[in-house]
Amino acid sequence: MGVNYFTEEQVKELEKNPYVKKVSNKSITYAEEFKELYWIDYQNGIQPIEIFKKYGFDPNVLGAKRRNTFTERLKKQTQRVEGFKDTRKDNSGRPSTKELSLEEQIERLKHKNKVLQQENDFLKRVRFINRKQISKQSKNKQ
Repeated sequence: MGVNYFTEEQVKELEKNPYVKKVSNKSITYAEEFKELYWIDYQNGIQPIEIFKKYGFDPNVLGAKRRNTFTERLKKQTQRVEGFKDTRKDNSGRPSTKELSLEEQIERLKHKNKVLQQENDFLKRVRFINRKQISKQSKNKQ
């Protein structure tokens, strides 16, 4: 069973919904306001399919798997400090060193140096063990 793609008509219809932040033929991003309203209704015992209908979504267009996944994802988001906030835009890779103070840059470099020293020590041990193995093998052949 593959991904439930949206048709162009469905995408246009979903874009009209004020609770949709972004939609493509493969995915939909809901507004934070909708997530909060959905969670309140869900906590009050309303079935997910009814909640989607209440806020102008066609449950058949979304599909059962997408609805269930959304509910499970919200359950996890309630446990986070950020709540329903979309954190993907904030986590776009390694933070720039330009934003770091001099002390923070020094700490980062010290940490990097320590990691590299540990890696170097590990590689030395591996080489030593390999040499030991080769030495044992050559003695056994004689």
